[in-house]
Amino acid sequence: MRILAVRATACGEFAELIDSMHRLRTRVFRDRLNWDVKVRNGLEADEYDQLDPTYILAVSSAGQVAGCARLLPAMGPTMLANAFPQLLSSRRLEAHASMVESSRFCVDTSLAQNHTGGFLHRTTLMMFAGIIEWSIASGFHEIVTATDLRFERILKRAGWPMQRLGAPCPIGNTIAVAGTLPANTESFDRLRPVGYRSATNMRGHVAA
Repeated sequence: MRILAVRATACGEFAELIDSMHRLRTRVFRDRLNWDVKVRNGLEADEYDQLDPTYILAVSSAGQVAGCARLLPAMGPTMLANAFPQLLSSRRLEAHASMVESSRFCVDTSLAQNHTGGFLHRTTLMMFAGIIEWSIASGFHEIVTATDLRFERILKRAGWPMQRLGAPCPIGNTIAVAGTLPANTESFDRLRPVGYRSATNMRGHVAA
């Protein structure tokens, strides 16, 4: 397993990985979680995928996308500010140049059926470490996100607790909550699992 940071405009083999990521998002967000998301030709995507985000991908040794997240600078359009302001106590996101938004985080649970019991936990930790590593390399020190209460508990158990920005609120068929997470070397060292492999090289770029 390795972590890749890939721009949405990437081509070649990375474009194939991005398509695999959108298919994974369809399986997770539409099929499993029953979210109201837009799917076209089997690919889940929305308007924020058109803003040239960076995707953090966990890629297995077989070349399968096992996990993904989408990162966008918080100073620009974000899901939290534009789509879910009700999750913010002030109804507006206090964004700054060192803040990045993480969205569409998921891990492929179907792959875990062919691995040991710790696969999901390890993939999740690798994704957390990859998000932090890329954020630091790109000059971001704070991550903002909207998630559900279950995932908030996962973050806390992992040792990366979220600082809430408002009270939990029902959105669709889940109870959502917004918060911030630190992007620093202390968090990276604490969350990075043994054998962590990254292609970001701490410069925010994919290693071809």
